[in-house]
Amino acid sequence: MVDNYEEAANNFLELSSHQRLQIIFKLLEKKSKVTSMAKELDATTQEVHRNFARLEDGGFITKNMDGFYSLTTYGKTICSQIPSIIFLSHNRKYFEDHDFSNIPPKFIMRIGQLANSQHIKGVTKILEQWKSIYKNANEYIYEMLTEIPLDIIEPKVRRVEKGVKLNYILSEDAVIPKGRKNLLLKLNFTKLIDKGLVERKMKKTVLTLLVLNEKEATVSFPNIEGEPDITEMFYSTDLMFHEWCLDYFRYSWYASEIFQESKLKE
Repeated sequence: MVDNYEEAANNFLELSSHQRLQIIFKLLEKKSKVTSMAKELDATTQEVHRNFARLEDGGFITKNMDGFYSLTTYGKTICSQIPSIIFLSHNRKYFEDHDFSNIPPKFIMRIGQLANSQHIKGVTKILEQWKSIYKNANEYIYEMLTEIPLDIIEPKVRRVEKGVKLNYILSEDAVIPKGRKNLLLKLNFTKLIDKGLVERKMKKTVLTLLVLNEKEATVSFPNIEGEPDITEMFYSTDLMFHEWCLDYFRYSWYASEIFQESKLKE
């Protein structure tokens, strides 16, 4: 086990260079020669050659007969792991008072998919972003929430009336605003459920919040006290970010129970 740690430490040492990281991600896109890479990185040929040599010695890249370098299988796989470090490093301050709570390890291992995202702070900004997601939805709206602010109900119902599918998961102790039932009655929400345009499920506890349509997504992780947080979230239209959110919603959907309106209290 000690030898494994030592080998992993050596790998981190080889990657502890801004330029070497640039090189392997450039090679992930296409093979290259040293001179071409030097021009692309606006660096000296000698400097780039030295870093190519270190990466080659470490088994990350290989050189073919024509002088082009490309990533090895090992190098490609390492590239797939680096975004997780990038995401966590870039959002280190956020994760000082947030954690992944009960998210399964298989999703934490893929957390690098969230790297290309925007960190949004403030309840007002978050609600406006959710409304934008509703407005932009053409196929579906999926969400998992612990609060239902009154002013987000009508915008999404209007999209459902246009044929957009709404699937949502609520926690049993969700914060329900006064006037919700009357508003849903006014909007003929039951009719949309009967048409199959709305499907609902319930979980005993929801900690990670999700709102997404077919093109964009948001996710918010619980705070360090284990409470859902509606004051900060990550948003993106990136395909990998969206895939993570969609997969986690589907996982949560199939692990949820039948929706029971009687458990919700205004």
